[in-house]
Amino acid sequence: MKYAVFSLTIMVLLACNTPQRAQSVSSGQPAVSPAPAAPAPFVTWDKKMVDLGKVKKGEKRNLFFELTNTSGQEIKIDIVDACECTRVDFPRGVIAPGAKGRFDVTFDSTEKEAAETIGITIVFRETDANGNPRIESVEYKFDLEK
Repeated sequence: MKYAVFSLTIMVLLACNTPQRAQSVSSGQPAVSPAPAAPAPFVTWDKKMVDLGKVKKGEKRNLFFELTNTSGQEIKIDIVDACECTRVDFPRGVIAPGAKGRFDVTFDSTEKEAAETIGITIVFRETDANGNPRIESVEYKFDLEK
């Protein structure tokens, strides 16, 4: 009888580690629910960073960024904020779904003393599902040559 109880205990322990358990995990059945898909981007950019390379002190450089409205609704830009060295001409009207908007940027290196990365912040009139403002940013960088 003692041998029968020992054998039964071994069989139960082995049954807990059988390939059947491994098969149920690897059978394609997810152990947890998959994460929800990320929402479509509000806008997409042709680029988010421009490297101007070497810029001589006092030199002005022109560059641009272009966005595409992927929100599915009309959007409008409320505020564009950048460094004093940066002038940004941006779309002032409504940008229709699927339409593009161009940001023409002029950088003036006159007051700069060293290499830097400059951010441009774009605040949209539209808000997200939680009522927070939609904010995007793009950047450019340069190496100052004195």
